[in-house]
Amino acid sequence: MNRFKNILLVCDNQSLHDEAIGRAMSLAMANGARITLVDVVDAAPGELARMFGAFSGMRSHDVEHEVVEFHRTRLLELGTTFRAKGIATAELVLQGVPFLEIIKAVLRDGHDLVIKGVGGTAEARSLFFASTDLHLLRKCPCPVWMMKSNPRRQYARVLAAVDPDPEDPVRDALNKLIMDLATSVSDQDQSELHVCNAWSLHGEEMLRHGAFAKIPSEKVDKLSRGERKKAKGLLIDLLLQYPDVDRQRQVHLVKGPARQVIPAFARRKRVELVVMGTVGRVGIRGLFIGNTAEAILNQVECSVLAVKPPGFETPVRLESATGAEDSSARQT
Repeated sequence: MNRFKNILLVCDNQSLHDEAIGRAMSLAMANGARITLVDVVDAAPGELARMFGAFSGMRSHDVEHEVVEFHRTRLLELGTTFRAKGIATAELVLQGVPFLEIIKAVLRDGHDLVIKGVGGTAEARSLFFASTDLHLLRKCPCPVWMMKSNPRRQYARVLAAVDPDPEDPVRDALNKLIMDLATSVSDQDQSELHVCNAWSLHGEEMLRHGAFAKIPSEKVDKLSRGERKKAKGLLIDLLLQYPDVDRQRQVHLVKGPARQVIPAFARRKRVELVVMGTVGRVGIRGLFIGNTAEAILNQVECSVLAVKPPGFETPVRLESATGAEDSSARQT
């Protein structure tokens, strides 16, 4: 985890909890990293003033200023905790659409990790990742660590969801990044590391039960065994690059679509952190693309560390240097 030197910690009321603070603090101390505490007022500059201006007798611009200062004061108070540990800390109050302003801050200031706490429960799974969370997971160019509150502070079981293919350099690099981060967290927390690859024989259902092209079961079984053998070989080749984690590592080849078997596996093994690749654009073969990634994220009930492939380009853009950017964000 020593790759992270410039961490952005999201500090709105819904996101901030002890695990997110503790993880950000421990990473910063271990890496000599800088921490930026960010909160976003969910209204564009001037919007609050216009809204309160509709009420007679209210000094609308003063109200907006007080709202921003309230958020700034919260961050400054939290910042003293980090500075007491010798951590270089900055505070940032932005105004606008939260996920857009957070991603713009990443682009503008070169943050290499976003940490954000999340709420929700297994009983209200659809509420686990809020809209802002999903936008960040889809579009943020740097790794995003969505942290569910965990009373133990350290993870007992970490899952690396991989899909190796050395012939595809983009996917190969993404799988190595997933393994790098998963092994690093596992080593830091002294946790079990589960490496899981979902595999399947393409078109197996049609081969077995197709109305016009039914293949003998023995032949389909042979094809399936061959596909599993290929997947196992690729997984072994990936794991050979990580010989130092054999003691705590458990390897799993799970048959079925990733969108189904990865969340089910995580629940069955009581995984507390899933490290996985996501991508916000189509056309990269074999990755968890679009709906598959979202299906996984909407089903897992634990923390997620999500990474993008090399070359990923966020659809979010900074405004041109004409002053437009300054009009949509305020910094402390």
